[in-house]
Amino acid sequence: MSISFWSILVVLLMLGVLVTIHELGHFWAACLLKIKAFEVSIFVGPSLINWKRKGVEYSIRALPFGAYVRFTDIDENGNAVVSDDPDLLVNSPRWKRLLVALAGPFMNMLLGVIIFTILFCIIGFTSLNIGLVRPGSQLETTLTTTETEFELGDTIVKVNGNRVFTYLDYYYEIENGVSGLDEVTLTMKSSSTGELYDLTLTPATDTKPMLGISHYDTTDNKYNGWEVIEVYDTQNNGDPVLKIGDYLTEVNGKSVADEDFNEYFSSLDEGDTMILTYIRNGVEYEEECVMTMITYTNERGIVLYSYDVNSVSTFLGAFKTAALMPITVVNVSVKSIGDVFEGEEEVYNMVSGPVGVTSVVSEVVDDVDDSAAVKALNVLQLAGIISIGLMFTNMLPIPGLDGIQVILIVVEMIIGHPLSRRSENVINVVGFVMLICLVLFALASDIIRIILE
Repeated sequence: MSISFWSILVVLLMLGVLVTIHELGHFWAACLLKIKAFEVSIFVGPSLINWKRKGVEYSIRALPFGAYVRFTDIDENGNAVVSDDPDLLVNSPRWKRLLVALAGPFMNMLLGVIIFTILFCIIGFTSLNIGLVRPGSQLETTLTTTETEFELGDTIVKVNGNRVFTYLDYYYEIENGVSGLDEVTLTMKSSSTGELYDLTLTPATDTKPMLGISHYDTTDNKYNGWEVIEVYDTQNNGDPVLKIGDYLTEVNGKSVADEDFNEYFSSLDEGDTMILTYIRNGVEYEEECVMTMITYTNERGIVLYSYDVNSVSTFLGAFKTAALMPITVVNVSVKSIGDVFEGEEEVYNMVSGPVGVTSVVSEVVDDVDDSAAVKALNVLQLAGIISIGLMFTNMLPIPGLDGIQVILIVVEMIIGHPLSRRSENVINVVGFVMLICLVLFALASDIIRIILE
């Protein structure tokens, strides 16, 4: 995998801005609470621009790796000055210190909501309302064989009893939370009465030859092939040939655009070797792939309704969906961690470090088949997800992160006095070890994912 200079630059700028907003959250909260701040640095490294206002030193520095706010005075030797000044953060009431600690993660959450609101205003947003029932699907079968009050526009509230907040929760539950061969029970909210009712979707199974991919229904005009949107781990006996974003154009020289392609493909037998012709980043490849058979089901048949933002009501819908994104990200993150412990997901997929983030951004920035506008929108979406992810990460009880400060302050509130120096040292040592382990684990996970690609 090669990562371009532009991908690295985008990652640095993105993370730099997100961390800067985080630190400004701490600073703005301190200002509102009349707590002294001595320095605010946007980015790090050599100072490019600096000025002083109301006793605070401001600077914009050369390296977009982060930012920081300094709440303690320092002497000429660089040591912190001990003072009983009541306006210092360290001497402030516990509730003020708690609000300042929480302000950074809050700003990341707020920024994520703002980013998604802007994104939805540009490209529209997907609701949890059912807008279409596909013919021959599980949903159509349920509606024709059972009595139900279902109407188009009804809202999905739960999937198998698990609450869903946005379309991302729904997709996670329907694709990861349950096998495609199992029944799914949807708890619905009627658009006309507001009452809840259940719909049970029961799969009908059969077998067929498989390519081991999902793709868009129509062929691409540029390559006259199928754009791959998912690759199954079972493709080519567990050694997938194709990747997401490839364009499959031919199988054994037979164009996928031919009207009789499906008939031809169905005639192949299990164990046959196929020659796949595909386009990856504008370059054509041919590679062998072993044919296998798959037990498949008819599709669930649910199409969620999407809205363009062109009125006050649709803007409010977009904002509501964006405001629920932090709950969705935390919900899916926690469940993904649970999948790892249950053995349903590889442990190296649980976290991603800077290398992993750069790799994901590279797939967007370096894609030769997307326009600059599409790349910008995809980067904007990544920034929204990462910003909300930073909120979640910063609340971990690890030194250097806000979570440890929140826990220490809450403990102080409960016991009525600060923890002993010995207790704080023990917590910091344990937390530091956790931080090092997390960093190493994230780096190892990134490397494993790159090797396995």
